[in-house]
Amino acid sequence: MTTLNKNPLATGRQFTPASGKRRGQSDVKIALFFIAPAMIGFTLFYLVPTLRGIYLSFTEYSILGDPEWIGTANYQAIATDPLFWNALAVTSQYVLINIVLQTALALGLAILMHRVAKSTLIRGALLLPYLMANVIAALLWFWLLDYQIGIVNYFIDAFGFPKVAFFGSAEWAIPTQALINTWRHMGYTALLIFAGLQSIPSHLYEVANLDGASPMQTFWRITMPLLRPVLALVLIVTVIGSFQVFDTVAVTTQGGPVNASRVLQFYIYQKAFTESDFGYGSALAVILFAILAIVAFIQMKFLKGNDSDLD
Repeated sequence: MTTLNKNPLATGRQFTPASGKRRGQSDVKIALFFIAPAMIGFTLFYLVPTLRGIYLSFTEYSILGDPEWIGTANYQAIATDPLFWNALAVTSQYVLINIVLQTALALGLAILMHRVAKSTLIRGALLLPYLMANVIAALLWFWLLDYQIGIVNYFIDAFGFPKVAFFGSAEWAIPTQALINTWRHMGYTALLIFAGLQSIPSHLYEVANLDGASPMQTFWRITMPLLRPVLALVLIVTVIGSFQVFDTVAVTTQGGPVNASRVLQFYIYQKAFTESDFGYGSALAVILFAILAIVAFIQMKFLKGNDSDLD
């Protein structure tokens, strides 16, 4: 009885470079076929609008006429625009509050999910605020924090403290916006950090326990270093999202009181769609894009998000 030997080396046949090249070309074609829908969507909805926005930033353009090339005049005007610098300062304040609170709370929730809360139901409940639309969340807290009829001020008054104008005072407007978005996004951020915690080998904690390390020492010397790539990703995503805050401000304060909550994204909207100055609004958007690119690069550089201590 003879057997059919399909080993090409045993039969004297070998794969030629031409056959390997044909297979490589076939794989590339298949890969391009699968990524084509995403590339088409990216080109139509991201790349083309971005390039057009950069072009419009060098023009004077309203919806009633054609773009008129004016060079860097928009950028020169932005450099001396006090509203722009105010919007940048307000946005930076919002980002700082939101990032610090959101990251700290999300890290604590992730550790609780990893070590205490093993129930899938409890873990899923943390994501419920994130599943709520931004506008709905903003309206919900706008009513809860209302100065006259809000239940929060009702309890503040019941305990003998003066009511707080959360959305009506310059001191509280931005911190309130940051707290609302922290509440909405910290569950999702905690889920990302929780995934990073699960990737840390458990034997490292066992060795630390055998060596007599305290929980705090284990956290700072094992957990935090090994979480660095995940935390870098989380910080980049949250910082970019925080700089783009718009809907919460638009629904609640609309930039007030007296520009106290006029964030950069809302200022871009006002210039482009309220004042129909699309050239100036595009220049503001390009500056925001550059700021986000620089911040993301700095974060990746100093947080070493591409490196892992597990290697």
